[in-house]
Amino acid sequence: MHETDVGRLGGLWRRSLIVRADDTRDIDTWVRWLQGPNGYVDLRQPPGRPDFTGARCLRDLTRTQLVWMAGQDGFAGRLSVSDGVFEWRRDIDFQPPGPVPDRGWLTRDGDVMVEKGYHSPYIEHWHHDMAPRPPIQALWLRDGAAGCAGRVVRVGDIFAYARGRPDTLPEQSDLGACIAGAVSIVRAQDLVDCEIAFGSVSAAGWTIERSTLPFKEGRRLLTHPFLDLDRIETVDLDADGREIVRSWDVTEIEGERT
Repeated sequence: MHETDVGRLGGLWRRSLIVRADDTRDIDTWVRWLQGPNGYVDLRQPPGRPDFTGARCLRDLTRTQLVWMAGQDGFAGRLSVSDGVFEWRRDIDFQPPGPVPDRGWLTRDGDVMVEKGYHSPYIEHWHHDMAPRPPIQALWLRDGAAGCAGRVVRVGDIFAYARGRPDTLPEQSDLGACIAGAVSIVRAQDLVDCEIAFGSVSAAGWTIERSTLPFKEGRRLLTHPFLDLDRIETVDLDADGREIVRSWDVTEIEGERT
């Protein structure tokens, strides 16, 4: 059965397989996609993660750690569909932008949802690990002081968060090439400073469990639920590991206001 409705895709999705255009297969990368009303966040982390013990902030990252981090992928934006073709618009992207939009067809095959690429002949298998449950919401954010965009999607007690870079990446094929061409390790560290994170919501707050910035894992993103306000604050770290509060303008809210 072909999917034609974004509204049927809410919740948490896990990828078990990708077959790329060159026929290579990947079953080992950790991939999750959290879908809100229209807004979504997607995080992809490869195997072979090095030890990040002792890395407390951006400036602590070593070349070995940066190389693995550059192999991650993640993006956030709005999912739409037209004539049966879905498009994952990437308003925030951990990697340099690709040559074509991220578009594909979605087909249900029993408990598996099969995604087939529109511009490239890839195939992905997705599993619905959590159906939508309230609250279901997505926020579009803007940090005017830092000059970066943000997204938050929450479904039940799971959240996903994306914070873009204040600057654009060099024109390279991928982030690994950007890192290899960096003039200094400080420049290489700055290039990975884009956070795509997944976590859980509890009475203790919003705790990050997976992040493109591993030193953020185990830390709180929010210590209070969203309020019906035009601004929210998140807890972050500067490049040297000092805790800061990031103030965001809320430019759009989808779903419930809690």
